[in-house]
Amino acid sequence: MDTLKHCMSRKSLLKFNPDCRDCPRLAEFLDQTALKYPDYHARPVAPFGDRDAQLLIVGLAPGMHGANATGRPFTGDYAGILLYQTLYDYGFSNRPESVSRDDDLQLSGCRITNAVKCLPPQNKPQLEEVKHCNRYLQAELQSLRGPAVVLALGKIAHDAVLRALDLRLSVYPFGHERMHHVSDDLCLVDSYHCSRYNTQTRRLTPAMFARVFSRVRRILDGKESPAGGC
Repeated sequence: MDTLKHCMSRKSLLKFNPDCRDCPRLAEFLDQTALKYPDYHARPVAPFGDRDAQLLIVGLAPGMHGANATGRPFTGDYAGILLYQTLYDYGFSNRPESVSRDDDLQLSGCRITNAVKCLPPQNKPQLEEVKHCNRYLQAELQSLRGPAVVLALGKIAHDAVLRALDLRLSVYPFGHERMHHVSDDLCLVDSYHCSRYNTQTRRLTPAMFARVFSRVRRILDGKESPAGGC
């Protein structure tokens, strides 16, 4: 994916580190969580899905009783209900729900990751933690097979993607259903996060989420030009 590589930082790209403790606040909170919930994963959460993906979904961070418990992004908590159902509806998953890291759910053409790989207190990572974890997102973006789409769930994820691509945040403002042509073979698509709060308040409805995925699918299937659609 040559064009995307040209957008990347010259800094060396690092693969996911399951033993990372580089953010003291997050490492301490994970230690506390592991003591309180000894059966939980309570470690950095690895990306999940197809290694040859053309779609990378970027969330915020693991949830306390979701990915932090199961070790798989968006698995076991409310935020994953709408996401995995929609992935199934649009042919990216072999089943409509993910309840355990050991279930037989498989993603096709898609990977899921988070801007921050560790559970943050109150689900709110600090900016420096987002920036520090950005090196892993850089590597994940470079592994995409173009033409590709990155779906950012929320503004923090959106900004993390832009930082990983060394692009100015002010040039690509976040907005639900907004699409940004960031390179010849990469389209950044925005959506509100599929959190419990957003779905229960109907800030994000299933129909709204489906429209985003319909556009993503059309781009990846070659039925819509990324350049024309972003």
